[in-house]
Amino acid sequence: MIVRQAAYVLDILEYFARTRQPASLAEIADHFGWPRSSTFNLLTTLSEKGYLYEPRPRGGYYPTLRWLAQARAVAEVEPLPEWTHALIADISADSGETAAIAAPSGTLAIFIDVVESSAAIRYFAQIGHRVPIHAASSGRALLLQYSPEERNALYRKIEFKQYGPTTPISIDAVEAELRKSVERGYCLSFADYSRDLAGVALPLPVGDRRLSAVIAGPEYRMRPRMEEMAAIIAKLIQRHRPNAAQHQVAAATAAR
Repeated sequence: MIVRQAAYVLDILEYFARTRQPASLAEIADHFGWPRSSTFNLLTTLSEKGYLYEPRPRGGYYPTLRWLAQARAVAEVEPLPEWTHALIADISADSGETAAIAAPSGTLAIFIDVVESSAAIRYFAQIGHRVPIHAASSGRALLLQYSPEERNALYRKIEFKQYGPTTPISIDAVEAELRKSVERGYCLSFADYSRDLAGVALPLPVGDRRLSAVIAGPEYRMRPRMEEMAAIIAKLIQRHRPNAAQHQVAAATAAR
């Protein structure tokens, strides 16, 4: 369930992130198709709370640095280690595809860091992108780090939908795919969730945090290179975090 008022605030922030310039009440209302009165109330509230200001008289609204200050305060509590961004930057460079770090969010996997491929045809992903945890390689690499009891509790909350012809739509099907992942040494998906998209992922636990590293791209380009892609991830995890092998063994053991 989405709370509309909360969604509108985030829509405004994302709007300014795209346009990167001040906007008037009329421009914002027209862009979203919102009533002028409710748009005025929302912009006034954000202004009074210190999140919007008018750079020039009657020059439109623009976000203040209060957003950044609050985001920094939140991130400082549990930041990702610096090496994790360098890791996916190298993964993307070596593979030529988009690379990301995913974390669990209930029944979903959420991308918390992304480096996009520079290829014209690529997987477009942003921080905050979410996928069903059971229906994508990034999510299944997270599930490998759950105990069987934790997975069973999570499965009861999942709505198994047929997103694509290869989507696992039962607990048994997901568990079978996890066993295959352990045997081959990495998780993979071929249009399990997104059409024409393939992914390869490995568990990437950091302390007590369950994370995964994933490469995703067009299926036609990824399919013949899946083993190579998995090897790239594994090699670079070893390079950036020397004790990665111990974590990989522990994750595989938990899945059995």
